[in-house]
Amino acid sequence: MRRLADGGLCAALTATSPHRLPHPQGSEPLVGTTPLAIGIPSSDGNPVVVDVSMGKVTYGDVIAGLAPPDELVPFGGEQAHKAFALAVGLQLLVEALTTEDDFGAVLVVARPESDPVPGFRALAGGLRLPGDS
Repeated sequence: MRRLADGGLCAALTATSPHRLPHPQGSEPLVGTTPLAIGIPSSDGNPVVVDVSMGKVTYGDVIAGLAPPDELVPFGGEQAHKAFALAVGLQLLVEALTTEDDFGAVLVVARPESDPVPGFRALAGGLRLPGDS
């Protein structure tokens, strides 16, 4: 995403993964962690780049021993239904737009029509934004 945003393009990427997240009310895993990455370029050379997973922890953290497997649930605590709903929507979007039987990804890339990042940074008043170093 950063390379695309640095190149002046808006982009969004999501993908499916093995089923790892259960329903917030409990179940066998129903959806993947369905990462979502978004890159928005900026005329000031400092794009906003967002990269999130719908899980409280990443699967990588679990296999690296940095988090226990029971923490691989939708993020949000009592509001976990929101991350679960987004995971379901993203997974079904990818599955509807790809022909892969196992896993797939959807990348949308477009030239921006406007430059909202500098104004948003001003509104944020110096707060660190996603993708800032």
